[in-house]
Amino acid sequence: MKIHEYQAKEILKKHGVPIQEGKVIFNIDEVKQATDEIASDLYVVKAQIHAGGRGKGGGVKLAKSPEETREIAEKILGMNLVTHQTGPEGKIVKRVLIAQGIDIKKELYLGITIDRSRKCPVIMASMEGGVEIEKVAAETPDAIIKEWVNPKTGFMPYIGRRLAYNLGLEGKLASKFASFVAKLYSAFEQNDSSLAEINPVVITEDDDVIALDAKMNFDDNALYRHPEIVEFRDLDEENPLEVEAGKFGLNYIKLDGEVGCMVNGAGLAMATMDIIKLAGSSPANFLDVGGGANVEAVANAFRILTSDKDVKAVLINIFGGIVRCDRVAGGVIEALKLVDVKVPIVVRLQGTNATEAKQMLNDADFDFITAETMQDAAENVVAALK
Repeated sequence: MKIHEYQAKEILKKHGVPIQEGKVIFNIDEVKQATDEIASDLYVVKAQIHAGGRGKGGGVKLAKSPEETREIAEKILGMNLVTHQTGPEGKIVKRVLIAQGIDIKKELYLGITIDRSRKCPVIMASMEGGVEIEKVAAETPDAIIKEWVNPKTGFMPYIGRRLAYNLGLEGKLASKFASFVAKLYSAFEQNDSSLAEINPVVITEDDDVIALDAKMNFDDNALYRHPEIVEFRDLDEENPLEVEAGKFGLNYIKLDGEVGCMVNGAGLAMATMDIIKLAGSSPANFLDVGGGANVEAVANAFRILTSDKDVKAVLINIFGGIVRCDRVAGGVIEALKLVDVKVPIVVRLQGTNATEAKQMLNDADFDFITAETMQDAAENVVAALK
């Protein structure tokens, strides 16, 4: 789960991380109250969307007066902001953060995520702050300093100090930065985050260390422990089909292909997407109906899958182990009674009750295309597209 910058800053502030103060607005009439509360000589107007690169896309602007702040906020609110992370379709800005301007002497990068190869959190820091960290990693990987945290011992103070010294910070500034790292790690760990990133961390003219930006992602499987974080969820920033799938406990991810996939089991789903690519097309989604799917769950999955306007054909690939093939066939047939499907459907059913399922499909009013092997299924769906 992702949240907005201003929400991440609220969490960081609770853990003692110094932040750039600001106030979020949802309509232009709230600007005056925000500028009155901040009362600064310089304001920053920042679009709030779940994507990076907002500055380059025109979503972050400086203003020297409350009047100019209002003018800029009026332009940003409601704009379709396109960045390297939104894709060409962009995202509509529905909320704006008005923040205090800060005198910046130096910009740093600081991020914490999970290193799955080492099975522990990794803290990354760089003097190349304020730019895309992916670009730094690709062009100058040595500019990124890494420290790993042993889950058995947890965060140790020496980690923050070592990062500070390796960044070339000295004296009180090094101590401030080390303390900053410790507090950020506390926010990361105690909230079951999968990512806590500040880009940039700024060093002011007075040698204060402040989070100018903030990005936090959370492990969906741990959200039951954090109802206060669940309240931060902004459904407008998520794909509507993924939101709908989540209501039924379905594992659905929208992709940019043309073949809708319905599979049981993540491994088989990945293999299905691979073989579709190999056959000359591309998947429109990842959809795992799970091992215990019933007729209703399959029907909902199929309805969501075919609601995608990009889907030009459907491939159903089921191995009947825990879930029976006849259940899947029944769910698809029930869904077809509710959804007017005008695209070809290729079905491969193997395993428990596969024979019964094939008979159900043959008896149905829809003209299904059946296949015996995965390769046959992929080739049939690509042929149907043509």
